[in-house]
This record gives sequence, C-alpha cells and structure tokens, in this order.
Amino acid sequence: MRELAERADAMVHTQGRLQALLRATQAVVEHAELPVVLERIAQSAVELVDAEYGALGVIAADGDGLEAFIHVGISDDAAAAIGHLPEGRGVLGALIDDPRPIRLQHISDHPRSVGFPAGHPSMDAFLGVPIRVRAEVYGNLYLSNPRRGLFTEEDEQLVTALAATAGFVIANARLLEETRQRQRWMAASAHITAALLESVDGSAPAMLADELITRTTANRVCVILPDGDEPPTVRVAEARGDGAAEITGRVVPAATTGAGEVFERGEPAVRPGGRHDPAPDALAILDGSSAGAVMFLPLRSDSGTWGVLAVARHPSRPAFSAAELDIAADLVDRVALALELARARERQQRALLVEDRSRIARDLHDHVIQQLFGTGLELQSIAETINDARLSERIRKAVATLDEDIMQIRTIVFAMTPRPGQDESLRHRVLDIASECSPGLSQPITVSFDGPVDLTVDGALADDVTATVRELLTNAVRHASAHRVSVAVAADDLGVGVKVEDDGVGLPEGGRRSGIENIAARARARGGTFAIDSIAGRTTAAWRAPFEREAP
Repeated sequence: MRELAERADAMVHTQGRLQALLRATQAVVEHAELPVVLERIAQSAVELVDAEYGALGVIAADGDGLEAFIHVGISDDAAAAIGHLPEGRGVLGALIDDPRPIRLQHISDHPRSVGFPAGHPSMDAFLGVPIRVRAEVYGNLYLSNPRRGLFTEEDEQLVTALAATAGFVIANARLLEETRQRQRWMAASAHITAALLESVDGSAPAMLADELITRTTANRVCVILPDGDEPPTVRVAEARGDGAAEITGRVVPAATTGAGEVFERGEPAVRPGGRHDPAPDALAILDGSSAGAVMFLPLRSDSGTWGVLAVARHPSRPAFSAAELDIAADLVDRVALALELARARERQQRALLVEDRSRIARDLHDHVIQQLFGTGLELQSIAETINDARLSERIRKAVATLDEDIMQIRTIVFAMTPRPGQDESLRHRVLDIASECSPGLSQPITVSFDGPVDLTVDGALADDVTATVRELLTNAVRHASAHRVSVAVAADDLGVGVKVEDDGVGLPEGGRRSGIENIAARARARGGTFAIDSIAGRTTAAWRAPFEREAP
C-alpha cells in the first residue's frame, strides 16, 4: 500500500509538472511579437521549475557573445546597480560555445566560472538550456536558485521541452517581423519610386532620407556622397534621425566607415557594432562605449556607385539580419531604377523643350523679324515722301522703336537657341546673369547686344565683362530700389563696352563702393574707363575696355 501510495504521489507530481509545461507552452504561443515572446519564454521557464532567477540570452549574429539579455527576478534598480548586462562570457559563454544543457549544483564548480560583479544577487544552482530555431541556435535559457534547492534531471527535461517549443514560436515571430519589415520597406520603396518619377534628380538624396526615416524602424538614415580622392573621403549629404543636425555635412575619411568599402566594391556591407568596440564606424550611433549596427547600401547608376545609404540603429537594438539586408538591398535597387527613369524622363523633356524653343526661335527670326524689318523700311520710305515735318518725325520715331523691337527679338532668339558646346558664349553668360537678377524686380531686366560680341570678346576679357555686368546688376537690384533696369553690351572695332541703366534712388553718398572700385580697377588694368552718372530716378554706369591691351 505504501508503494502504491508513493507511485500515486509520483503520478500526481508528474501530472502536475506536465500540466505546468502545458501552461508554459500555452503562455509562450499566445503572443506574436518577438520582444513579448522572448520575455514570456523566460518568465514561463522560471515558473515551470520554480526558480528565483531566470534569463534568456540572444546570441549575436556573428556568434560572439550576446546581443540581447532578457532577465526575470532582478528588479530594474538592481540591474542598473550591476551595470551593463552579461555579454556571454564565463559559464554563459560555455553554453554558447557548446550548445548542450548544463546543470550545476554550484555555479562556482564550473571551470569557466568568473564570479559575479558588485551588486549582483547571490546565485548558486544553475541550469542552462539552448533554444534552437531549426538548425540554428538562437539563444539560451539560464535559470538559477530553484526554491527546492537543486535542479533535477526532470527540471532539465521540462526546460528542454519548453525550449524546443520556444524555438518554433521564435521562428514564427521572426517570420512575422520579417514580413512586416518587408511591407514597411516595400511601402517606402513604392512611395519613393513614385515621388522620384515626379521630381528632379537633385532632390533624390533628401527624399530618400525623409522617406526611410519615416517609414522604417531605423534610428538614423544618412545619404553619403564621395568627397575627395587624396586621401579618400566621404561626405554626409543628408541625415535624418538621431543626431542628424550634428552629422549633416560632416566629411570623414573613407577608411573609417563602411561607406568607403561600399564605394570601392559596390556591394552592401554591415557593421554590427557592439560594446567596447575599439574602432567604431564613423557613422554609427554611439552610446558611451557601445556602437550601434550600421547597414550600408550602394546607390547605383549606369556609371557606377554614386552614393551610399547608411541605415543606423541605436546600440540597445539588435544588429541587422541577413533578411533585413536583402530587403533593404532590394529597395535601393528599385530606387536606382526609378532614378534612371527619372533622369531619362528629364532628358526627354529637356530635348522636347530645346526642340520647341528652336522652332519658336526660327519662327521669330524667319517671319516676325522679317515682317518688322519690312514694315520699318516701308515706313521709312513713306517718311521721306511726306512734306509735313512733324508727321515725318513721328514716323521716324516709330521706325526707331521697330529697330529696338527687332534688337530685343534677336536677343530672345539668341537666348532660345540651343548651346552646342560646354563653353558658353558671352551673350549667354550675360543673359543668364540678367535672368538670375530679374526675380528681384517688378519686370525682367532688358538686355541688348550690338556688334560682333561673341566673335571679338572672349577669354579673360569676357570674364571681366561678365563680372562687371554681375556687379552692376546686383547693385541695381539690391540697393537702388529700381523698377526698370537695362544692360547693353556693345562691341566695335576698338573695344567692348557695358552700359547699365536703372530708375532707382541713385548712388548714396558715403555708401560701400568696394564692388565699384573692383570694376574700375578692371577697366584701368586694361587701359579702359569706368564712369557713373547718378541722380535720383536715373543712374547710368558705363564700363569700356579696348581690345589691344591685355590685363596683367
């Protein structure tokens, strides 16, 4: 009877342990979010064997130590007093190096035991069991101080069974997290692609940084561009997220960051970071002596890698997985394709615009100018046959107005004519300066040319002319409060002249004249002249230089 009673008690005890295992298993599989799953696994293991302390350590991606440590039984204040969490050394490291269960009556008995840091609670009996996700060891369960005194073989079997179930739960949670990450990156990819197709090429870096920091879980996103070759350096063109204001525009040696490697090889790279990294990546997020993980992705075009996308995480977060690298690499490939399409669209639109301008310029030159010129000749001939002097003078003024209109149309035709080479003519340079200065006026600056300007004015003389035009127009726009400004460039057999007129307030007495002095110095160096005639409502600046003398 006593034997039957003992067997019955053993059956009841075993049934109770199995029910506890079922409850622990149910508690583990109830959650889908990976951080919640990990915490619940550690809590369930502690309850299953009635231990005082428990933890789950996640092994780093490179297998060197732990990248996360979830603890149960130690308060947050006590954990803060201990300092940094375990890194996978000592007995914990033995389980990482040889993933088989370890059961100790006294943790100090193990040859790799290194003791505990100051403030750490006392721990004696120890049980460690690996958690496998298929063939991969994901992490380990660590349990200490069972309230019954020692861990039994039955405890080891129960925790091993729980770890097997936890492995499948972790695998499913990781797949779910990967799917959600892929959805976030795909959404960002679709939005960026659509936006790039509607934007100009120069806005791509800023748009990439804005969209990725908003639509992904990155703590910081940087767009890196090459900066110099001797020695090789890279520049942070755009940055969003943690510390973005401090890092934007920073120039760093290419050898100190994974971006330099990506520029050289054209392949993605990952810097895992970690604690006590003696040489952290220059673009990693730092927290004391810890460096966060950084993922570097090449931004490619037909001509090669034009930029690098650096996606960084805080040191408290895990390193990037291989799946995350694949997802991000797919995004940048899509972005590269969208950029190529955007550039092709922009080139096509530019070609259509040039073709349209050429057609308008031909029509103006072949039809409008000829008609105006013919009308002017006819009016001039009529003026010669009229005896009324007053009427004849009015007709001659109308002819002069037509001549000015023809000159303006010729200037417009020249501005609309496609530029065949990279070296811009003097006319185009003057027209560009006038276009840049016109937004500050109520009406565009009037530009006129007289004589063979492009044939006779080039080289250093052309540079002096454009510098003079820029200075005079800038003064008129910024300081004269003018409504109408005109610039005339004329070339004859002796030299070239620039005349700028405005209806502003005139040249103030005692104002700064450093720019005007520079213009005058340019004229004197060439043996030319410069003069200003200024009263309220009318200012005329005339600059002239001969051809025969070169500036020293």
